[in-house]
Amino acid sequence: MTPDHSPHQEKVPGLPAIALLALTALAPGETGTGGSASPPPRAFFLGTKALAILACTVIVLVAFLVAVSGMAPPAGTTALSSLACGEKTLQYINANLVSPGTTATLAGVRENRSVYMVTISYSSQKTTVYATKDCNLLFTNAIDMSAPVSPASSQQEVNKSARPVVDLYAMSYCPYGTQTETAMKPVVDLLGTDADFRVRYITSVTGTTPASVQSLHGAAEVQEDLRQVCINQLYPKQFWNYLQHFDDQCYPVAGNSAALAACVRNVTATLGMDSPSIAACAAGNETVSILAADETAAVAAGAYGSPTIIINGVTYSGARNPEAYKEAICNSFTTPPAACSTALASASNTNPAAGSCS
Repeated sequence: MTPDHSPHQEKVPGLPAIALLALTALAPGETGTGGSASPPPRAFFLGTKALAILACTVIVLVAFLVAVSGMAPPAGTTALSSLACGEKTLQYINANLVSPGTTATLAGVRENRSVYMVTISYSSQKTTVYATKDCNLLFTNAIDMSAPVSPASSQQEVNKSARPVVDLYAMSYCPYGTQTETAMKPVVDLLGTDADFRVRYITSVTGTTPASVQSLHGAAEVQEDLRQVCINQLYPKQFWNYLQHFDDQCYPVAGNSAALAACVRNVTATLGMDSPSIAACAAGNETVSILAADETAAVAAGAYGSPTIIINGVTYSGARNPEAYKEAICNSFTTPPAACSTALASASNTNPAAGSCS
C-alpha cells in the first residue's frame, strides 16, 4: 500500500535520467510498474555531470523519432531560426537546470538532419543537446543508426574484494526504496557478518541544521531519514529490524501523522529503543553532517533514484529479489563465504516493483 503524501517542492541532488524535456514544463516524480505516485513539480538543479546523466535513457527514443519523423515541426507550428532556438534553449536551461548562482552560455547552434544541435558551455565543459525546429521539445542525445554498434556484454561488471561494500541509496518514503529494503533484509541476515551493508539517503543539504535538509517527499521524510540515521548510530544491531518494522507497519500509514507517530513509538519500544535519545540525536547537527556525506557520495556515484544499489563501486542492475541480491554480492567476494550456498527466495512478496523515485 502506498501512503498518500503531499510533498512540498523539493530540491534534490543532481538530475534524474529522462528521455524528453518540454521547453515549457517539467514534472517528474515516482514512476514504475506496479503503481505510481505523482508529487507536484519541483525545481531541478544541474550539477557538472547532470547533462551527461540525462543522456542515458533518451538514445533509443530519439533515434526512432529521427528516423521516422525527421522531427519536423507539427502542422500549424512555425520553425524558429537556429539562433532563436539556441537562445530559447539557453534561457530554459538557465531558468530550470543549472545550479543556483551559476549560468550556462551558448557556444553554438547548427542544423543537422532536421533538428537543431545546440552546444552549451557550462562549468568549463561543452555539451550538445537537440531541439525540434519549432523549439518546443528538447532532447539530450541522439544516435546514428547507420553507425556500427558494439554488442553489449551480457554480464555485469564485478569488482571483487575480501569484504564487499553494499550501498543502498534510498528515500525513506519512496515505495520502491522501502520494498527494496524489505527484499534486502534476508541478505543482510545471511551475509551481514561477511559484508558491509549501508543504507544511504538521497537528500539535499544546504546547511548544518535539520531545517537545511530537503527531500523529495517533504519534511516528514527528512525527519524519518534523520531518525533512521540515529537508530543506526545508537542501535546498529537493531537497525535492519527497525527498517523491517517501519516499512511493514509505519510506512503504510505515513499519510496520517498521528498514526505514524504512534506506530514509530510502538516499533521503537518493541525493539527496546529509547525514543527521547533518538529524538535528541535527530535534532542534532552531527546527524545532518551524515546526510550531507550521503549526498556527496550519491552525486559521486550517480545515485539519483531510490533505490540504487552499488556493490563495490558497481551499480547493480539485476532482478529485485533476495536471491538475486545475494548472488550479486557473493560474486563480489574474492573468496565467497559458506553462507553463499544458502538459497534465498527469488519470487515472493518481498520482490519490489520495477520503479524508482527521483
